Order: sequence, then C-alpha cells, then structure tokens
Amino acid sequence: LKIAERLSAQRPAGLTPLNVCIQVNVDGGANKSGVAPQEALALARAVAGLPRLRLRGVMTIPEPAPDFVAACALHERARAIFDQLNAAGLGLDTLSAGMSADLEAAISAGSTMVRVGSAIFGQRERVAA
Repeated sequence: LKIAERLSAQRPAGLTPLNVCIQVNVDGGANKSGVAPQEALALARAVAGLPRLRLRGVMTIPEPAPDFVAACALHERARAIFDQLNAAGLGLDTLSAGMSADLEAAISAGSTMVRVGSAIFGQRERVAA
C-alpha cells in the first residue's frame, strides 16, 4: 500500500489517474512479491480509494508449474481472486496472469493480459556480477 500511496501522491493532478494492478502471491512462493490472497480485497479497496490511481486489476507471477494441469490450477486461483474483487464492486477489467511458459494455462483461466517477453525476444542473458 505504501508504494501505491506514493504513486498517487506523486502523480501530477493534471494527468489522468495512473492505471495499476495489485500483485497477489497465489502460490505462497517465498521468492515472490504480492499480497496473500486473503489480503487482496483490503488492498484493492485501499488502492481503489487513492485519488490519482485507477485500479484496473490483479497481477500474478506464480512459481513455474510442473505441468499444464498444475499451471491451470494456479491461474484459476488468480481468476477466483479477480472474480471476488469484482463481486465486491471494484469493477476490474484486467487479469494479468501468465508468461511465455504458461500462457495457454493463463488464457484458459481467463487472463486478459499475458506477458510473453521471452517468447518474442528470447531468454535474457545473465551477466555475472
């Protein structure tokens, strides 16, 4: 919430509200960012109340799944959270779930935005420190 509050505070009043998604950690991965699913509604309501932000939806980045069925289950969790927030009256239109490796599973669960960078640009080169 602190980051959202800073974004809202620093957004110039003359500009349209900044479109944002909240990140939800659907699989509890220790190395992943985002709020726990049970905290999503409270965060979404708080972000939706900020004057210079427009809450558009939910974003997830689950750990890689071992197979298509497991990937679908993770993305279905994201969809359930998205649906819960909409049932609470938040009027979201974006479910950003899925990347190059699991985009089919994400789309089957209702993702409206997939992030397919490596499918287009290839794997990133890792530079040694």
